[in-house]
Amino acid sequence: MSETETPPFRYTAAMAGEIELRWQDFWAANGTFHAPNPTGELADPDHPRAGAPKLHVQDMFPYPSGAGLHVGHPLGYIGTDCYTRFQRMAGYNVLHPMGFDAFGLPAEQYAVQTGTHPAVTTAANVERYRQQLRRLGLAYDDRRSFSTTDPEYYRWTQWIFLQVFNSWFDPAENKAKPIKDLIAAYESGERGPEWAGLSATERRKVIDGHRLAYMSEAPVNWCPGLGTVLSNEEVTPDGRSERGNFPVFKRNLKQWMMRITAYGDRLIEDLDTLDWPDPVKLMQRNWIGRSKGAHVDFALGDHKITVFTTRPDTLFGATYMVLAPEHELVDTIVPGNWPANSKEVWTGGHATPAEAVVAYRAAAAAKTEEERTADAKVKTGVFTGAYATNPVNGELVPVFIADYVLAGYGTGAIMAVPAHDERDYEFATAFALPVVRTIETPEGFEGAYTGDGVVINSGFLDGKNKDDAKAAMIEWLESSRKGQGATTYRLRDWLFSRQRYWGEPFPIVYDETGLPIALPDSMLPVVLPDTDDFSPRTFDPEDGDTEPETPLSRKKDWVQVELDLGDGPKTYTRETNTMPQWAGSCWYELRYLDPHNESAMVDPANEAYWMGPRAEGDCGGVDLYVGGVEHAVLHLLYSRFWHKVLFDLGHVSSFEPFKKLFNQGMIQAYAYQDDRGFYVPAEEVVERDGKYFHGDQAVTRSYGKMGKSLKNVVTPDEMCELYGADTFRVYEMAMGPLDVSRPWETRAVVGSQRFLQRTWRLVVDEETGAVRVTDEPLDPKTRKVLHKVIAGVREDIAELRFNTAIAKLIELTNTLTPLPSVSREAIEPLVLMMSPFAPHMAEELWGKLGHRGSLAYADFPVADPAQLVADAITYPVQVNGKVRGRVEVSPDTPEADVRSAALAAVEEILAGKEPKKVIVVKGRLVSVVV
Repeated sequence: MSETETPPFRYTAAMAGEIELRWQDFWAANGTFHAPNPTGELADPDHPRAGAPKLHVQDMFPYPSGAGLHVGHPLGYIGTDCYTRFQRMAGYNVLHPMGFDAFGLPAEQYAVQTGTHPAVTTAANVERYRQQLRRLGLAYDDRRSFSTTDPEYYRWTQWIFLQVFNSWFDPAENKAKPIKDLIAAYESGERGPEWAGLSATERRKVIDGHRLAYMSEAPVNWCPGLGTVLSNEEVTPDGRSERGNFPVFKRNLKQWMMRITAYGDRLIEDLDTLDWPDPVKLMQRNWIGRSKGAHVDFALGDHKITVFTTRPDTLFGATYMVLAPEHELVDTIVPGNWPANSKEVWTGGHATPAEAVVAYRAAAAAKTEEERTADAKVKTGVFTGAYATNPVNGELVPVFIADYVLAGYGTGAIMAVPAHDERDYEFATAFALPVVRTIETPEGFEGAYTGDGVVINSGFLDGKNKDDAKAAMIEWLESSRKGQGATTYRLRDWLFSRQRYWGEPFPIVYDETGLPIALPDSMLPVVLPDTDDFSPRTFDPEDGDTEPETPLSRKKDWVQVELDLGDGPKTYTRETNTMPQWAGSCWYELRYLDPHNESAMVDPANEAYWMGPRAEGDCGGVDLYVGGVEHAVLHLLYSRFWHKVLFDLGHVSSFEPFKKLFNQGMIQAYAYQDDRGFYVPAEEVVERDGKYFHGDQAVTRSYGKMGKSLKNVVTPDEMCELYGADTFRVYEMAMGPLDVSRPWETRAVVGSQRFLQRTWRLVVDEETGAVRVTDEPLDPKTRKVLHKVIAGVREDIAELRFNTAIAKLIELTNTLTPLPSVSREAIEPLVLMMSPFAPHMAEELWGKLGHRGSLAYADFPVADPAQLVADAITYPVQVNGKVRGRVEVSPDTPEADVRSAALAAVEEILAGKEPKKVIVVKGRLVSVVV
């Protein structure tokens, strides 16, 4: 064979591809990664892990876009695959499923542009994703895969919606209960003595007002660019849509809402039971935004302005009030003319109050919430001409409107205490308003003092500390009926309607009263009707339109339906909004447990096995959930809410859906632009002398995400073709810690390929294909290296430190490579330890070593503790803090002997001086002080 020819049995990309496809077919044909359920269709008492301890590991499932996966997408998927392959070999019954979150705007927007039905696009995209994931050798239980767009799946999404609709939150028990219990309480007279005098329609309205899923006409986030309303969580701080970056405006619409606010306390407190990253917990706490304080009523003629304050102890220092420009009282309280001297003090102009207020409200409406709440030093506002009464001292305080107060937060009104709030102080300074200090302030201090101190200038509160003063003031407010203690939340109820086509239909119809009626379970699923007209028609309230026209509303034969709901056949009108994309992902972890169950969302025995609590205080749930930190609020908060409702109603045994959360990092890439600012293909750029060139033209380099428009996308398909799936897997896991973002560098992949080739050569002769392994025992030194690596790899994989596990395997391979022959004693553990990372090659080598079938359930190597004990320990010997010698002793040497040996090692340094101290830090060092 010439020097340029490749040895026939060398581990090349072509050979890797053949091996990988063959083993993928084997796994699929043999159901290798099927996880047995304790009961039902997927039970299998003969499975090698039947009855074993369970482990439920889950990835945040993807939205299948037409672009397919790029190399950044599968980072977390490969990580969980490595982890679950290890745990399967370690003795666990591992459930590792994968599905597809396929409802939502992208497929619908593509349908609007092309006329292709979203179902067609979605099916094609899902199939492409499945093929790409299969090519990577991911060990999913394929029997449990589904798409949220499958009617068999969204039947149960609709069923869960009905559980929420047919529930109310009982604050006395702090849990959801069936709505029938509330109805019974009204009918028995236990609640609402006026019930008997209400008509049937009025009674329905009373009950609907308590439901956890309810209709509300309120200001919502309307996005004309997307043709739908958005939840608060889907709007960026600068007033644009998370998806598409379109402007978002406030509009009044009648929409479905979820009463997630009822669960505010539990959503905060149960975070303590979760093994989640602290930053994610903090984001959820901040989003829920629980504040404890008091509601205080300020009288204003025949009206009152209610404010919420976390500092009722400073109420004596409230010298003015501010309403949001949108506050409902503004039109009522603005008089026709200014009071005497007010315009000189507060307006600096000659406009009448009505004119000033109208102009100011128009200016505020043109700003985003971010612009209104930005920390601007120049505060603006308009005096309304009205005065309210401070309830604690009877002082009249002027009422302003100002854009830094928002209608959607709190009550839309604040009491301003400029002495102890920076924004209030800036406003008071701008408008020459009084500043009354109610907290003892350091001498010479100017501005808003926000620290603690003794209460002053506050009547019956004087001399108290902050906490005692707050409690005393709340007690006074409640006894005087001028306020009450309260807890408020930044969290708002979840807006659950979308004016789109490609989403789950609501299982709701309306009768002649216009009130909603739940369909019975027997009528589920309500299947999305076919159409070729997907676009919602936007609306403009200024032109007299009040509602958007949804795509479903144009399906008249579907909207009007004759049903018998227990009182004879009648014509009903279907709900024509659809559910948001989040609906299907709120509960998919449960359907994985029992995906083909036609009579229940999940069999209770299967749910208890896979997700039930294992001890008192254990929240239960998925054992490990891996996905991006970008879902910290939206998906994770919504999922927790739905899961808690299901727990309250007895449908699940765990009160949290995801016990442990891990956020993987991102794979980013370099992009290159020419002098016109156009992106050029990254793979065509070369580096010369520290500069970058596309052909002969110099280009500039930037660093960030991958994207088609940036011309820097690298796909896993390309990597599998060039190097093989195992090389790609090893490279992604070796690049760095899984939770850290890292740059993609295609040229570096060859390092992982060479590592696998070295491992291959330890077993296979590249010229003959013969197995090179012997049955000779290892020498003692190599045996110690082997067991040290085994112990380290087990610990690293269990802690998701895949990069350091691979580094240890490289160390072992490098140790074995120079040996004249390789012992089975070392190579079989090496192959088994390689299998989570390079499963196809490991399966192939396992077969060449004489084993039949798959190694998927072979025992993962366990280190011999005796081999982990060091033969000797080297102690650095410090003299007055500087290392002056070393001494090597056996690990069990008594401390007195270590001290003696250390002193002998530095005898010349000591030069006869008597040490003051000799400190032995066992296993680490000896410190001598002279």
